[in-house]
Amino acid sequence: MKKLSKEEQAPLPSLEVWEDDVLERYPEPAKGKAAFRTYDKATDNPIREFYRLNHTYQTYDNVLAKKAKYLKFEQMEMPWWSAMEYLNTLIDDSDPDTSLDQLQHLLQTAEAIRADGHPDWFVLTGFIHDLGKVLCLFGEPQWNVVGDSFPVGCQFSDKIVFPEFFDENPDSKDERFNTRLGVYTENCGLDHVHMSWGHDEYMYHLTKDYLPEEALYMIRYHSFYSQHRENAYDHLLNAHDHEMFKWVDKFNPYDLYSKSPKAPVLSELKPYYEELIAKYLPPTVKF
Repeated sequence: MKKLSKEEQAPLPSLEVWEDDVLERYPEPAKGKAAFRTYDKATDNPIREFYRLNHTYQTYDNVLAKKAKYLKFEQMEMPWWSAMEYLNTLIDDSDPDTSLDQLQHLLQTAEAIRADGHPDWFVLTGFIHDLGKVLCLFGEPQWNVVGDSFPVGCQFSDKIVFPEFFDENPDSKDERFNTRLGVYTENCGLDHVHMSWGHDEYMYHLTKDYLPEEALYMIRYHSFYSQHRENAYDHLLNAHDHEMFKWVDKFNPYDLYSKSPKAPVLSELKPYYEELIAKYLPPTVKF
């Protein structure tokens, strides 16, 4: 891949801009679209440019290369709570919807899950599900960290946001990858499918030895909107995937709609979450 310019590394003013765009596409029914920041697609470029880069460079080879690099987990090691605080270096003041930092966003998600009486592993999933965004702090461009996730190695669905930008992706012209099934077989199951690289996939691999399978589906596929909103890849899912996606559906309202201007009280919540981390996860996280 060519050397990326600063603008190609970070077309969005902050990662929250992508999340706000998801909210615009899938607004909370009771709130509607008008309450969140919207973008005039004729004059605004960050989201369109982000997806142009994402759809151009998220190739099968890119995914394999990033897995080879990051799934060795040799970037750094630290306690989990310290890792959550490290994520806060991604704070950006450009998001007008809230002034909360990454840790507070995750606590809001987890606390909403907790308030509804879900199992503690579900609460923990809400707390850590976006920790993979630390990839930005390791030098990865935004389009390799966030964005709607989708399979690579087969034809790109027209149900993915801005599908026209896949025309510049070399895989769309590669006969190995540009058919309905590509390198896969009918209903092979998502465990045999390579997803686009990003914080979801990275966090799945980081936690797959420790959390229940339901939690792992939530983490790995919470940005796979073309499937859990449009059923665009039913031909790759098997019966077990369909059953487990019920948990993704349970998780996503908390991920999308728990953002609030009210800040959690960290000093009050930290003991509970440290105890929860200790119950399910090792003392340190290896990135």
